[in-house]
Amino acid sequence: MAGLTTGGPNVDVSLLYAINGLSRHVPNGLGRALGLVGEYGILLALVLLVLWCWRGARRQDETTAAESFAALVWAPLGAGIALLVNVPLRGFVGRPRPFLQHTGLEVLEPGLSTTDFSFVSDHSTLAMALGVGLFIANRRLGFIGIGLALLEGLFRVYMGVHYPTDVIGGFALGTAVVLLFAPLAMALLTPVVRAVARSPRAGRLVRAKDRPLAQPVGLAPTPPTAPRERDLAA
Repeated sequence: MAGLTTGGPNVDVSLLYAINGLSRHVPNGLGRALGLVGEYGILLALVLLVLWCWRGARRQDETTAAESFAALVWAPLGAGIALLVNVPLRGFVGRPRPFLQHTGLEVLEPGLSTTDFSFVSDHSTLAMALGVGLFIANRRLGFIGIGLALLEGLFRVYMGVHYPTDVIGGFALGTAVVLLFAPLAMALLTPVVRAVARSPRAGRLVRAKDRPLAQPVGLAPTPPTAPRERDLAA
């Protein structure tokens, strides 16, 4: 399978040249900056988005906060599992990097190892897994995360280090792993997170300090206890 999409002109290679060719119209300084964005910047933005979602989730009620926190824990775990799945997949396909098969590409990551296979894209897999995991926790921020993941895939082709189908494969892999295992992961993580939420110290990871715990079902809220009057006769 090492000869995937390298046997001649095709849509995959045509898109590669079309997208990568845009880099020739960008000044060198800006081109290097865009390379850093595609290598590190977008992934960092996704991590910050997950942290921002966590900040908001802590201000929800106990049940919702626990579910959101469990989903936010699952997002990086699912991304890690997807990357592990990709290790044997890349070796099985054995697809060389595009700049090793095609001439005239502008490679914006000169330090890339030439022995590293191309299919599927680790960056695209990781970005989409984080975006979909974020979507499970928060729909609005999840759409932003998925948008950033799509942008990451575009950057990987623009940088000349992946074919478009490498990116599409990464999107599919990241999405499949996170969604397929989400029910099991949430079933395992949510009870643990609820237990953590009731801890005096660790509970602040799940819920903000000023948020009261939810009352047990069927019980009325406990009224505040009036302060005792000092015994003046003592």
